[in-house]
Amino acid sequence: MASSKLNRITVGDIMIGILMLVICFVSLYPVWYTVVISFNDSGDALRGGIYWWPRKFSLESYKTVFQDTTIIRAFAVTVLRTLIGTVTSVFFTAMVGYALSKKHIMGNKFYTILGTITMFFGGGLIPYFITLKNLGLYNNFLVYIIPSLFNFYNMIIFRSFFNELPAGLEESARLDGANDLMIFIRIVIPLSAPVIAKIALFNGVGHWNDYFTGVMYINDAELQPIQTYLFRIIASASASKTVVAMPAGVTAQQVSSQSVRLATMVVTTFPIMCVYPFLQKYFVKGMLIGSIKG
Repeated sequence: MASSKLNRITVGDIMIGILMLVICFVSLYPVWYTVVISFNDSGDALRGGIYWWPRKFSLESYKTVFQDTTIIRAFAVTVLRTLIGTVTSVFFTAMVGYALSKKHIMGNKFYTILGTITMFFGGGLIPYFITLKNLGLYNNFLVYIIPSLFNFYNMIIFRSFFNELPAGLEESARLDGANDLMIFIRIVIPLSAPVIAKIALFNGVGHWNDYFTGVMYINDAELQPIQTYLFRIIASASASKTVVAMPAGVTAQQVSSQSVRLATMVVTTFPIMCVYPFLQKYFVKGMLIGSIKG
């Protein structure tokens, strides 16, 4: 009797299921539509009426993307900043979190209060711009790396995780002659895979999707990331009237600015979509660590 009640599907369950299907459709269809249009012949796509699959399949837009040296260079800048920025930020933030997880550290509470204030208040865009320029980071690749080395919210998650590690591990290592750096690298880091994967995912996606830094602090076209390049294409071109500059061998009739923009969006999004499923389990664990512990 009890099992039959549990297995019974109620009207509320049906409504929730329908609502979730609608939300999934609204979330996923724009992505699917972008992929469909990017694989359709650009001249045919301008006629409209394409919703579910390409009406006239074509790879000319993708050929244009991969033949454009500017796009390739911007893509390389994005990959480089994502790799370097993620590794350095995770390592530096983890070191600070490990240090502040020790109650005996002088100024522990002061640094915590100071960092908490920065989560709610900032100096503003103009002072930040002036600071970066005075530090020599304007139009410099390091502007992608140095300002993002530390994130206080991520530090709190690291500290919460480190607080749960058994104190006996460090005590045993110290008896064997290990110092703080050796303990952190050889013991703490290997035990922190879930939280490191979560923070790395946050940092990686943030670096990959960031276009604002390139718009504000980069004037050299060779240093702009792919998202900034895509932003400038969208901002400066009209999908219905403007045709972008084409590489040699590609005529203006073969591709339009709309098809190139959509193909570029697919190319820039695809790597993150491939990486995310492999880090999903660590992402869930890291979220639980940050929300329940500490």
